[in-house]
Amino acid sequence: MNSEALRKLFEQVRKKRLSPDEAVERLRHLPFEDLGFAKLDHHRALRQGMPEVIFAPGKTPRQVAEIFTRLAAHGGNVLATRATEEQYAAVAAFADHGPQPDYRPLARAIVLQRDRKRHGKGVIVVVSAGTSDIPVAEEAVVTAELMGNNVQHIYDVGVAGIHRLLAHREALAKARVIVVCAGMEGALPSVVGGLVGVPVIAVPTSIGYGAAFEGLAALLGMMNSCASNVSVVNIDNGFGAGYVAALINRR
Repeated sequence: MNSEALRKLFEQVRKKRLSPDEAVERLRHLPFEDLGFAKLDHHRALRQGMPEVIFAPGKTPRQVAEIFTRLAAHGGNVLATRATEEQYAAVAAFADHGPQPDYRPLARAIVLQRDRKRHGKGVIVVVSAGTSDIPVAEEAVVTAELMGNNVQHIYDVGVAGIHRLLAHREALAKARVIVVCAGMEGALPSVVGGLVGVPVIAVPTSIGYGAAFEGLAALLGMMNSCASNVSVVNIDNGFGAGYVAALINRR
């Protein structure tokens, strides 16, 4: 349920194409639907512009499938992050008679995209320092695309070969928001931030040897960035970066 759907519902009642009781039935799961093991927030899109997203780790395949199916029943896009192929198989089995979701293995995401309206005003560019950072970057890409944005990705352009990044200066200059995913020392967001005049969302990844402390070194490095346009999300949080980038791109 988003603002556009709500307006259409009210308009149907006003034109007497829908009775008040029928309208109430459609709204009966506001503010949430209780499945016992989960409470689904069906009006999050109305408040925040994006439906509730399923965080798959810790949930059984059947739980993910039931939540996914109930969210899909309300007609919007649905996203499950950090999902396994086993969880996807359960979702696909539940959706046997309806729209079929896709599994994005690199992003580890289950996606059902029915609304392809563009809400973003510009292009979001997602950058990864190395090939090993691509899964986190892909999570950001999938999230931003599902939220109605044009997304471009630039992969494997870390500071160890800075000429690879500089070859993409034109694309970076045209971006409205940039997401940069990097592990190891996490230096890339500062470099990108120094090249552009738009928000840069830094995503520390858990890639690196022992002293990288599973992303902690990159996180601290990014939080101490000299580039004033750099903000930081949590370690490996490609979803959070893509979400915030999408919100910025709507303004």
